[in-house]
Amino acid sequence: MGRRGPFKSAVPSNIVSPVRRCSRTACGRPAVATLTYVYADSTAVLGPLATYAEPHCYDLCAEHSERLTAPRGWEVVRLADASAPSRPTGDDLEALANAVREAARPPERSARANGGARGADPTDVPRRGHLRVLRSPDS
Repeated sequence: MGRRGPFKSAVPSNIVSPVRRCSRTACGRPAVATLTYVYADSTAVLGPLATYAEPHCYDLCAEHSERLTAPRGWEVVRLADASAPSRPTGDDLEALANAVREAARPPERSARANGGARGADPTDVPRRGHLRVLRSPDS
């Protein structure tokens, strides 16, 4: 018998995965959310994966967190994951479209007719849309 007694460890410690797994029986997928019950309020709170495993919380994979239902009379509160990429709003898409239109707009004719700032730098080549090509000083 060794120092641990007659029982051997079922899994050697150097093989244990650092990835937290889903708490559901027979599910080995990686956990993406943590479920906590607030018994006083009859509420199940499902949020982003907790920093570390808590004894009275359950880690769930994406599939089980999406299919989560609560007992009758209980409320499920789903907290948004702030680190996840958010979907663009209509305002975001409109601002992006306006920026693209502005960048593609040709320069005003009056600036070209007056000589503007373009004639000041001989290495500067006219802009094409939002890009500009600079000639090297050697050419």
